[in-house]
Amino acid sequence: MLKPKIATPLALAVLVALAGCAKKEPAADAAKAPEAAPAAAQPAQPHPMPSLEKSAVDLTGIAKAEGGKTIEEIFNEKAALAGTKVPVRGKVVKVNPGIMGKNWLHVRDGSGADGTNDLTVTTMAELPKIGDTVLVTGTVALDQDFGMGYQYAVILQDAEIKVE
Repeated sequence: MLKPKIATPLALAVLVALAGCAKKEPAADAAKAPEAAPAAAQPAQPHPMPSLEKSAVDLTGIAKAEGGKTIEEIFNEKAALAGTKVPVRGKVVKVNPGIMGKNWLHVRDGSGADGTNDLTVTTMAELPKIGDTVLVTGTVALDQDFGMGYQYAVILQDAEIKVE
């Protein structure tokens, strides 16, 4: 009987921790428009980029992984890459340990524009530090919805990570 009492606060703590990684931003004009549809009927917002400024981590000189893809290529070729293991090299711009039993990080390589320049990665491996250059190899998954506004159009799951 004690487990349900502990599980609920633990689940809430995990959701609160995730809020720093991928909280859905409400539409700016939703509160102003009286005819706005209820929140449940509004389309889901994509995963926002990390709050860390791109210029805070130097992305110059990052070589494409041998046999791999750039982050922009992963986004552009996502339908063809879905379900396949893909290596990508980039720099870590954000880390979140121990959420939903996994470690989470955001990687950028200098390719892509807003919306296609940041790749979310899940792993069981030890997290690298922000600014580390990493080679990550994981499975491309599309349209992942973890609830509570945590949605990812493209995510690299169960990745192996090598700090270079």
